[in-house]
Amino acid sequence: MARALFPWAPEPWIDLSTGINPHSYPHTPIPGNVFARLPEPSSLERLKTVAAEAYQAPSPSHIAAGPGTQILLPIIAELVAADGKAAILSPTYAEHARAAAMAGFQVLETDDLDHLSTASLAVIVNPNNPTGRIVSTDDILALAKIMAAKGGLLVVDEAFMDVSEAQSVAGDVGDGGLIVLRSFGKFYGMAGLRLGFAIGDPKITARIDERLGPWAVSGPALHVASEALADGEWQAAMRLKLSTDAARLDAALSAAGIPVFGGTSLFRFIHDRRAQGLFHNLGEHGIMTRRFSERPDDLRLGLPDKKDWTRLEAALGRF
Repeated sequence: MARALFPWAPEPWIDLSTGINPHSYPHTPIPGNVFARLPEPSSLERLKTVAAEAYQAPSPSHIAAGPGTQILLPIIAELVAADGKAAILSPTYAEHARAAAMAGFQVLETDDLDHLSTASLAVIVNPNNPTGRIVSTDDILALAKIMAAKGGLLVVDEAFMDVSEAQSVAGDVGDGGLIVLRSFGKFYGMAGLRLGFAIGDPKITARIDERLGPWAVSGPALHVASEALADGEWQAAMRLKLSTDAARLDAALSAAGIPVFGGTSLFRFIHDRRAQGLFHNLGEHGIMTRRFSERPDDLRLGLPDKKDWTRLEAALGRF
């Protein structure tokens, strides 16, 4: 698609259209036998134990692991009887609405938090993708209480919580009415590994595990994630690195006359009438960003790798 839009752009392309860390986790070598046999159940239990500690979940039994949160979305939507409405705090990641519609819900996308309490299935992405909006813990837990009282479910997608100053609600899932999603690939820069977690009441996570079936998480994913989730030193250093990189991107955008509207330290969000012009300017320099056809004033930029900063800053300087 990028080549079709910008046929004369220089190569190689710089892909800033995602919010994935360009600095992947430096895991130890994956043993060859991991590829040659099915994963051991004990390896999955070990990963759940490490994940429970990393995400401050009540216990490993509160965690279900699957091949990416994308796979978990329709499974979770099916946990609630699709006899009513699904309400999604928007604008946000479009796959939540698609999964709810596939499960048979009438989908309401709204920017009013109060509207979520009228639904059987409610979804909040926190911090939000792409705007970076943060919903307070008090508001989330109040809504979860309402959902629990009527047999509904609040899904809080914390895909970018690893790089946020917001407070996770993963430790509060024991009160019911709430399930939290955590994505491994974004912060650890390994989206292709395909790993995500659902954190909720053990009765719910057991149903998710049953739906996924055995060996849902690959041997390589078990090896890498069990290391990475336990590596607090790398996590702290990487949060500092990403914060520094995000400030550098802010400075480059500001020098080009483009204010940053929001985002996280893995991506910056622009809401500006010149967004389409910036998209085309960067595209002509072989730099792909994320635009939104239904919101032409919005644009999202991820962080470049070390070798790509000079090219990005030069392109912004010509805007």
